[in-house]
Amino acid sequence: MENKKIEILLVEDSIHDAELTIRALLKNNVAKHIMHLKNGALALDFLLGTGEYTGRNVDNKPMVILLDLKMPKVSGLDVLEKIASHPLTRMIPVVVLTSSKEHPDVEKAYSLGANSYIVKPVDFEDFRKIVNDLGIYWLLHNQPLT
Repeated sequence: MENKKIEILLVEDSIHDAELTIRALLKNNVAKHIMHLKNGALALDFLLGTGEYTGRNVDNKPMVILLDLKMPKVSGLDVLEKIASHPLTRMIPVVVLTSSKEHPDVEKAYSLGANSYIVKPVDFEDFRKIVNDLGIYWLLHNQPLT
């Protein structure tokens, strides 16, 4: 995966939610190259080429990051803060995709540079549609910084 252009970096600790997200993106051929990491610490290592990703070509940046907030080790808000403050990653769009509707989480995410904040729907079809629409927008319609 590292040698191919990564379209979406999915940072999600729930295997179930990650599988649903990946299935929705692949089903309609919205994305072909999705990298799933199960916690914020791995995401930061991957993006910055540190830890187990030392030596990775950090120029291979995802087109968009789908980021859960409630994760072990390093929270999504902490990941978002690091992404926004680091010159290597601050231009990568980040979509918070989480179950939290809490106003403080929404406010904090936007203040830290989130490009969008979406609450995961409980219904599978609604979830699939939102993820599909996200992929279409960020991969096909959004003009990335190259």
